[in-house]
Amino acid sequence: MRYAVLVTGPAGAGKTTFTASFLNHLRITKRTAHLVNLDPAAEPTSFEFEPAIDIKDLVSLEDVMTELEYGPNGGLVYCFEYLLQNMDWLEEELGGYEDDYLIFDCPGQIELYTHHPFLPTLVQNLNRMGIRTSAVYLIESQFMEDRYKFFSGVLSAMSAMVNLEIPWINIMSKMDLVTPNADNESGGPRNGMRKRKDIARYLDPDPLLLATRQGEEGNSSNPRFHALNQAIVHLIEDHPLVSFLPLDLTNPDSLETVISHIDYAMQYGEDEEPKEPHDLDEGDFQDLE
Repeated sequence: MRYAVLVTGPAGAGKTTFTASFLNHLRITKRTAHLVNLDPAAEPTSFEFEPAIDIKDLVSLEDVMTELEYGPNGGLVYCFEYLLQNMDWLEEELGGYEDDYLIFDCPGQIELYTHHPFLPTLVQNLNRMGIRTSAVYLIESQFMEDRYKFFSGVLSAMSAMVNLEIPWINIMSKMDLVTPNADNESGGPRNGMRKRKDIARYLDPDPLLLATRQGEEGNSSNPRFHALNQAIVHLIEDHPLVSFLPLDLTNPDSLETVISHIDYAMQYGEDEEPKEPHDLDEGDFQDLE
């Protein structure tokens, strides 16, 4: 059985860094793992491990932009359309890997995950090849500094989950940047980060973080803002699909916990009992003043 993990999420979330740490951990634990680069704009120097399969061997964003005079977004769409038209190339590239763990480093344009058909079609092809596929979606911990930015990330993750319909893990990356009682430059607490114990409300998103009363934060001048917030609150309450695992790459136990959840989600090692995911040490994120 072959296993594939799609590493997705917005630009700057730490996908490539996570992918390198993921690969390193798998190799240390004597698993056979390979990197598949699906970003046609990626620079070779951005990878700690050389990709075993690289979409740029088929098509690169730079060539598309030069030869067809497309912009970055249109060029990226063209690259993925070209990949889907040439799935025999990817199938041939993947043909030499058996009983392996394949980690797909994906681009940072979230529209590819939320409403374009490219990745769902890719997943269908991977399943047809007999590759058991899952995905992780990363957002960085700095999203928690602004509750509105955070919930835009929650909704993007939810949309991507619904779009791809595969085993899914959401990850809050760069948790090493979170400090107790984080202060901003003016000396006051950052928005949404007043106490570290509040982090638990972000890892398991509490829609009441977004709830506002009529007249708060400019709502008196724009009641539609209040109504929109309430609608989002009800959506998340009615469809509690998104929760996050904290990831601190400076802590090996944190990475091991995340990987154990990924293994469990797609039942890595079908001849063995599924691994129970490690319990989160929530004490790290609660009751700290």
